[in-house]
Amino acid sequence: MAVSGETSGQSLRGGTRSLDLQNRVAREHDFTYIATPAQVERFVNEGYLVQVPASPDYVLHEISFPYARPEVKLFISRLAPQYRSACGERLVVTSLTRPQNRQPRNASPRSVHPTGMALDFRRPAGNCRAWLERVLLQLEGSGVLEATMERRPPHYHVALFPQQYAAYVERITRAAAQRYAAGGGRYEVRPGDSLWEIARRHDTTVTRLRSANNLDGSRIYPGQVLTLPG
Repeated sequence: MAVSGETSGQSLRGGTRSLDLQNRVAREHDFTYIATPAQVERFVNEGYLVQVPASPDYVLHEISFPYARPEVKLFISRLAPQYRSACGERLVVTSLTRPQNRQPRNASPRSVHPTGMALDFRRPAGNCRAWLERVLLQLEGSGVLEATMERRPPHYHVALFPQQYAAYVERITRAAAQRYAAGGGRYEVRPGDSLWEIARRHDTTVTRLRSANNLDGSRIYPGQVLTLPG
């Protein structure tokens, strides 16, 4: 299923067009805007929402309702290890599903948090901030989410498009498996490659690439042959 309409230009600025897109995708998925904590519990019991557990790769910070759509959980479980490998710290998730009667005062009345398809990340500093913004913009450009940088408090609001993201993960996972089989589990570094880009393309992490190739750092060179973790 394709996202109808245009993206907001991959700027992280948000705005009316961004909200329009998020709400349009929620309608296309036929998502209910959950009104109360009791309704959150009912959606969990019926399997529409799943619990997002604590992890060594991410922190759930002061989250009252640690539940989300299954694809949001998948998104966090894939992004957080990559973030930790790149930055040496855990990703901080500050919000997941929020019922409408528990929205903060400064929340937009059109927020998609009550649908379970949205989450917030704390905004890191320095290189970690640049890394996270680059990844969010790349994924936004792929049409699988809409991300906005909010200032009060500083965080990133991410509306994930569940069907589109699930299809994206299936596509890149299948492609990585095919490349692994075709290359005998090896990859020749090309000009402009980085360990992070190679790990992303082959559905692994920088840490696993380093371990498989006995690398102490991130320096690689064109022509170098790397072993890809299975």
